[in-house]
Amino acid sequence: MTHTRAGFHQLIREDGSLVDEENAQLDFRVLKELMRRMVFTRRWDERAIKLSQQGRIGYHAPVMGQEAAVIGTEAAMNRDDFIVPAYRELPSLYWHGYPMHQLFLYTLGHQHGGNVPKDVHCFVPQIIVGAQIVQAVGVGLAFKIKKEQRVAVTYIGDGGTSQGDFYEGINFAGALDAPVVVVVQNNGYAISLSRDKQTKAETLAHKAVAAGIEGVQVDGMDVAAVYDVMKTALTRARMGLGPTLIEAVNYRLMPHTLSGDDPSRYRSSAEEDEWRAKDPLIRLRILLSERGLWSHQDESEAIAAADDEIEKALELVERTPKMTQDDLINYVFETPPQDLKTQGKEYQWQR
Repeated sequence: MTHTRAGFHQLIREDGSLVDEENAQLDFRVLKELMRRMVFTRRWDERAIKLSQQGRIGYHAPVMGQEAAVIGTEAAMNRDDFIVPAYRELPSLYWHGYPMHQLFLYTLGHQHGGNVPKDVHCFVPQIIVGAQIVQAVGVGLAFKIKKEQRVAVTYIGDGGTSQGDFYEGINFAGALDAPVVVVVQNNGYAISLSRDKQTKAETLAHKAVAAGIEGVQVDGMDVAAVYDVMKTALTRARMGLGPTLIEAVNYRLMPHTLSGDDPSRYRSSAEEDEWRAKDPLIRLRILLSERGLWSHQDESEAIAAADDEIEKALELVERTPKMTQDDLINYVFETPPQDLKTQGKEYQWQR
């Protein structure tokens, strides 16, 4: 059964209070770890924005405001579950084991950035909007055929749900009962196009209906709710009960990317202020602090850990030899075709 807005899943309100204080069954040990990861990720995002502007790393899609969706979903996974990400899910990859310096190299277009370590179960981020959904279904189908208790998890933005690949992917996922979870990060805008101009669907979770799969809408600014919904979706997939489409309703507090996007051209400051009050870090910080489970020291330690990890990653990036033309060709082909050999010689001569 697909849940409508009436089934909007939320555990922690904006003011840090619990929706159902009497019946809430929260693991505060898990919540404290989720808080640590979100503070770490927020610091990483702030630093990455500056590093990208300085040219020390490359393309960066800010995550600020969407930490609950990327952190809460990954934290619910098993380490051998497989992530098929879009370009805003670098934190999901990091917490799944992908080294930060390789993620920085990825943003720079360096071949070693995409050299996924053998013990990290993922693909590199997909830039082609929507293509990752079909790929994730293929991965999930492989798990099903091999009778492995593993799940393929993929992410897409609200704008990506208008792509043909998205519909093809969820249709095949449903038809094949593939162990797949599709996480839709509904941050309100496909770059500059608002969600209400993209589709007439009441919710994006409704799009699961046509594919015959489970659909649920969750407060994407509430990491506890995201974690809870994701755990349920993963369990269903492992039990052979089919895929789930999760719509995480959230908001990016920064531009779409740092490549010239100006949010002030398509959304108001009043709207941004309204969503800043829903910040996933604020509500969880209040909840934990009131119970004596989060302090200024905890916050400072998480920030310091992020700074330390970033500095180590940058040092490794700067020590990595730059790519050459030969590297680019030889990394793709064991035996380069003759036309590339000829082009390579011409390039060397022209240079």
